[in-house]
Amino acid sequence: MDNTSTSLDTPSPLARDDLDDVVAIDAAWEGRSRRLYFERRLAAELREPALHAQFAVRDGRGLAGYLLARVLEGEFGHRDRSLRLESIGVRADARGRGVGRTLFAGLEAWAARHGVADLRTQAAWNAHRMLAWLDASGFSLAPSQVVDLAIPAGGEAADAASADALPASVVQAMEVSASASAREADYSGAQSNDFERLARDAADIRSLSAADLPGIARIDRGITGRDRRDYIEHKLGETLRDSALRVSLGAWLDGVLVGFAMARADFGDFGRPEPAAVLDTIGVDPEYAHRGVGHALLSQLFLNLAALRIERVETQVAPQDLALLGFLYDLGFGPSQRLAFERRIAPPDALRPRS
Repeated sequence: MDNTSTSLDTPSPLARDDLDDVVAIDAAWEGRSRRLYFERRLAAELREPALHAQFAVRDGRGLAGYLLARVLEGEFGHRDRSLRLESIGVRADARGRGVGRTLFAGLEAWAARHGVADLRTQAAWNAHRMLAWLDASGFSLAPSQVVDLAIPAGGEAADAASADALPASVVQAMEVSASASAREADYSGAQSNDFERLARDAADIRSLSAADLPGIARIDRGITGRDRRDYIEHKLGETLRDSALRVSLGAWLDGVLVGFAMARADFGDFGRPEPAAVLDTIGVDPEYAHRGVGHALLSQLFLNLAALRIERVETQVAPQDLALLGFLYDLGFGPSQRLAFERRIAPPDALRPRS
């Protein structure tokens, strides 16, 4: 090899023309093509560049590696902005040449410019190669607990009689992943209506609209004590722009909006082989606590997921949020096989990952 083919360029933004190479690098690692996932991630970055950090490192042979990360503005209950590492890949013949370090250098420089200090991600406990890479790259276990629930076929509700309400103190961003079959959803067939009945009994559950923004912001502010209208408006706007990738639900009692939930579909983050849905935020007006509103919102969400043949729901909760954990465990959630990791993003001239 000559120096031209082996030397690495400085990190640069990932471009649409890189799609084929990204898909090929990922397929060599994952054993399958995830082209649609990467098409969507690149398109999202072009729409909202301030919320995405996507980098490429090139050498004389072309794309040597890539990194995709997304800004978290208020998800997971965090006050500060952070980055969620969604995907990283290095061309097989470029491994061991510092591509990962170079990608992280670009990410750290981007984070410094945008006021982001933390990087977060997930991995299965038995994904040994990924765990070794996370360790070598300076990640450590995050304190958040990952729990999940398998949705029964047809969407039959679990016995959750004691889970009559989402704790009033909670407006908690959650990460929800859901594995789904490749079958097309058949909306004409008969569906179990247990979830739908629970939701109808507790509150009127329907999709949110732009007109609901003041009510959502009011509920969120009443619980968090912070004005997060910009964050809520952004999430709601995503839903209205792309209903195929985002879902939003509101709960009404006596004609008043008393709760809300907003979710986003993902199709490959963290190397998952199946589609995923991210529940960004769920909140219930404290004045309507213990009236089944939180349960109704999640029940309707589960029904929607079951109709799409999505069979597993996962969420990430702060360990001190015992009320939310208790609520989820009452619904049938349990410990997940996935682990949460975090890494402090150093200033550009500080320490780099170990490999």
